[in-house]
Amino acid sequence: MKTHTSVNIADTVSAGVQLVKVDDDRDGQRIDNYLSGRLKGVPRSLIYRILRTGQVRINGRRAKPDTRLNAGDEVRIPPVRVAERGDQGRPADGQLIRIEEAIIHEDRDFLILDKPSGVASHGGSGISFGAIELLRAARPRDTLELVHRLDRDTSGVLVFSRRRSALTALQTVIREGRATKHYLALLQGHLPKPRMTVNEPLRKSVLQGGERMVRVDPAGKPSVSHLIQLQRFAEATLCEIAIETGRTHQIRVHTSHIGHAVAGDEKYGEKGFNQRMREFRLKRLFLHAARFEFEIGERSFAFSAPLPADLSRVVDALQPAGADAGALAR
Repeated sequence: MKTHTSVNIADTVSAGVQLVKVDDDRDGQRIDNYLSGRLKGVPRSLIYRILRTGQVRINGRRAKPDTRLNAGDEVRIPPVRVAERGDQGRPADGQLIRIEEAIIHEDRDFLILDKPSGVASHGGSGISFGAIELLRAARPRDTLELVHRLDRDTSGVLVFSRRRSALTALQTVIREGRATKHYLALLQGHLPKPRMTVNEPLRKSVLQGGERMVRVDPAGKPSVSHLIQLQRFAEATLCEIAIETGRTHQIRVHTSHIGHAVAGDEKYGEKGFNQRMREFRLKRLFLHAARFEFEIGERSFAFSAPLPADLSRVVDALQPAGADAGALAR
């Protein structure tokens, strides 16, 4: 049985396939985010599953997670069980306090988080509560949407919208390459020159177990990263990295490709280097989203987050380049 609806699906099991017309204010939104907003309580892992298996269709065609909607599109949503209130439980009070303390700015349009490392941008793949779920639990009266993403192990500036108009405006700015994102990263070895640009296309794939892997591939999407050396150490370099594009794992794959992987990167990095960095108390990926700048109309925005204490301690402990190799041991 097929039904047409323009209201949210009930908190039980949908009676049949839903055919939903996309409203004007959802024009340009990704289908995975659209479904997350409609299917309240459904884990993102299930949303991605129904997308992967072709159960979600837009105007009769199969949809990929990053497919963008147009106003007036007809979306086919299969019968799914929407979690009833309390099914996933409520985040612990400590989690809510931690996420509230990580807020560094909020206004009528945006809420900015200095995301701690270890907190995912959103739930899914065995993670019950990501940053967006925690913020929604802490701010139940706000209409919050995740504007972009950071890897779970990456700390730093993460932007959420508080109004639909702000979300679409900033996503357009990002898509057109008019937003500037700066990261701080500790890289293996020494760069051949103080400033470098890595312009290599990246292609994403999903392994059999569901793990995402990204590699440099001529058939991939255009990806550009600009590296600036800030400080050299005996066997590592602290860099600022500005990205023109925001591909999955972009900085990690680009730096690994040129032989200077991010310290603490267990997926794309070098095992021996990571082990040596652990001697300097590095316990996670040394990648921090330090600054995010953009303009919308006549308004300029610039948000920044300082290097976290755990990464600052690593920098302080590292041996300067050119120093006596035995000095640290003495």
